[in-house]
Amino acid sequence: MKSKITTSVHRQGGSGHELRLKTNHSLVSKKTSILLMLFFAQFAIGQMDTNYSYVDSKMSSIPLDSTTTTSGIANYITSNFSSQDEKIRAVYYWTTNNIAYDVANMYQPNNLDSPQVKISNTLKYRKGVCIHYAEVFNEIANKIGIKTYIVGGYTKQYGQLSRIAHAWNVSQVDGKWFLFDATWGAGSIDGNKFVKKPNSTYFKKDSERMIATHMPFDYIWQLSNEPLNNNEFISGKIDAMKPKLNLDYNAEIAKYEALTDAEKAFEAAKRIEKNGLANNMIRENHNLKKNEFTVRNQNKSVEKLIEISANFNGAITDLNNFIFFRNKRFKPEQTDEALQRMIKDVRGIMDKCKDEVYKIGALSPENATNLNSLKRAILDGIEKTKENEDFLKEYLSKGVVGRKLMFTNKR
Repeated sequence: MKSKITTSVHRQGGSGHELRLKTNHSLVSKKTSILLMLFFAQFAIGQMDTNYSYVDSKMSSIPLDSTTTTSGIANYITSNFSSQDEKIRAVYYWTTNNIAYDVANMYQPNNLDSPQVKISNTLKYRKGVCIHYAEVFNEIANKIGIKTYIVGGYTKQYGQLSRIAHAWNVSQVDGKWFLFDATWGAGSIDGNKFVKKPNSTYFKKDSERMIATHMPFDYIWQLSNEPLNNNEFISGKIDAMKPKLNLDYNAEIAKYEALTDAEKAFEAAKRIEKNGLANNMIRENHNLKKNEFTVRNQNKSVEKLIEISANFNGAITDLNNFIFFRNKRFKPEQTDEALQRMIKDVRGIMDKCKDEVYKIGALSPENATNLNSLKRAILDGIEKTKENEDFLKEYLSKGVVGRKLMFTNKR
């Protein structure tokens, strides 16, 4: 009476592999004041008040056998640095200096591999596209105790919108959120070649400067109290008629962190739609989040289906054991209380399975068929349990002779 359960787990990875391009285009637009402001903001970066030469030197000396896993890199970092500022610098330095951009696979889809496969391949071959940089950065940072997330979005350089999506990171360092782009911090593309040129331009970047070039699909990762909408980012013009949001992004991130994975996908999809489905990249990510919500809910339902099926199968085993014991005329003898407890336990599990199986949410068609089969099996199991309950009730109501006759008379 076992029920076959089929699981279907889909992992949604980042889609897009965009890297900063070298260009000779003019850097200042004469058409709009907002573009002028954004590009001036872009030029104001790169000068760091903190001297990280010690961190960089130490990370350049990391033993090779410590770099085959993110745990090895994380252990080296925690063994050599104490402050979060030094640690996140170490993550950024290692990622930008040791991963080459995979130009050949720039336009290949990369949302089929799991994060662990992406990370493993990146560390093995020392190359990848933006999601690989982001995944490695993300895992090392979290392993050293710095809360970090991957941000999906798209970019604009010199007034030109990129045709492919991009991925970068956001980390909470000493209680404050900062943005990091290890891909753009590793170098650039010149023609069809990756030019390795590690830089600090996209290390601990604040939101006002990052928004000049990077637009998250989900606006909470702009880290802004007045996030831009997609049309504003694309056009480079602020919409003066737009209602004031006054977003408390710290509070919104805290709410986000308290949600289940399915709820995170659902809320992200709502925010993405609210900010305007202005191009295909945004629409594709919006669909991915909606699909992720559906898949995660289905997977949660499948997990519950598996759990109920296992409990039901256990109850069936116990019921069969009771029937076997009954066929042996309850030999060796048990107390009446023990016999009652045996069938009572079976009935309790059966009733719980019946109650829970009707609360399972949406499933794939195949698993919906399995669910219906399980429902029928549970009802049959309860009916069979009731027959044995009735027999035992009558059996226990009789004396020694009457009990013996119940096994000799045809029933």
